[in-house]
Amino acid sequence: MANVSLRKVEKTYPNGFKAVHGIDLEIKDGEFMALVGPSGCAKSTLLRMVAGLESITGGEIVIGNTVVNNLEPKERGIAMVFQNYALYPHMKVFDNLAFGLKLAKAKKDDIAARVGAAAKTLEIEALLDRLPRQLSGGQAQRVAVGRAIVKRPEVFLFDEPLSNLDAKLRASMRVRITELHKELKERGVPSTVIYVTHDQVEAMTMGERICVMKEGHIMQVDKPTTLYNKPANTFVAGFIGSPEMNINDAEIVQDGAGLGVSIGGHILPLPAEKADKVRGYVGKKVKFGIRPEHIGSRETLPGATTTVPGRMRIVEHMGHEVFAYFEIGEVPFTARMEADTLREIFQKKRGEMYDFCPRMEHCHIFDVETNVNISL
Repeated sequence: MANVSLRKVEKTYPNGFKAVHGIDLEIKDGEFMALVGPSGCAKSTLLRMVAGLESITGGEIVIGNTVVNNLEPKERGIAMVFQNYALYPHMKVFDNLAFGLKLAKAKKDDIAARVGAAAKTLEIEALLDRLPRQLSGGQAQRVAVGRAIVKRPEVFLFDEPLSNLDAKLRASMRVRITELHKELKERGVPSTVIYVTHDQVEAMTMGERICVMKEGHIMQVDKPTTLYNKPANTFVAGFIGSPEMNINDAEIVQDGAGLGVSIGGHILPLPAEKADKVRGYVGKKVKFGIRPEHIGSRETLPGATTTVPGRMRIVEHMGHEVFAYFEIGEVPFTARMEADTLREIFQKKRGEMYDFCPRMEHCHIFDVETNVNISL
């Protein structure tokens, strides 16, 4: 396999629109890198530039030790799996899998062995004599992945491969692709993977590292847990996590001997460690962020020291957990709590007050102008 280096990569279209703004990204040999972001953030454009399907207008793309800017896709040592499978409808599954090898004039025995091995790995041996129209969506996607595997490329490129599948199939294919990457690594043939998705769940569960993109810029690159617990800015904080992080306008104020966050007419005391990071912002406007699961109540956190009254809007029972939508003053918040620990909340009507307990050691403070996380 090979590492992939993107160095100051840019893409400007003939009409002057700049889609990619000087991207620098290092993807390690054998790493599973997920590119994630909203529609139009240029993640697929970036992938297509790595593949050679889209020209670049600045910078370098290096695969292994080779600058591939001017190489054709077939010369780059890559294999790509598309969103729409891109199977040849008139060919049986075996021939779809073997097509690239036949073009490369591989020997028949080698073709049969490699197709058989890929089919066994993906559990599609029983499908080799079928035509694409006889396959389910999940089966067709496994064939598309198998066609990439038999080429034994240096780099696998996935462009939103699961977006056409239903939720159950997406989950099972997500697990299978992740397992496949680990299996290849255990066999001593690690695969470098660049996986594009708009689904943060896919990115968080599959990627060893995640590159979060917005409007052709990289917002943050890190391990999933670091992105979740230490978002660099409001965009990453709001994009990663479901329900998304509560992010609202607030102010840092003096609170006795310490500091607090003034929001909705109430002051939430900051722990000393957080206060030290934002001491220079006293009297200034900021953005206050806290994840829904870091807001409990007297029922779920009986020993909590910080409590604030919230006006109930609606409670959603999700089975094992509850989403509570409420307001502090007129500022909206969402809390995510375990259903088994709650009783009183279900008796509250819309507009009634209920005591919520934000776990302030988990809060984030962002600069109101730069959106940078100043509490890390």
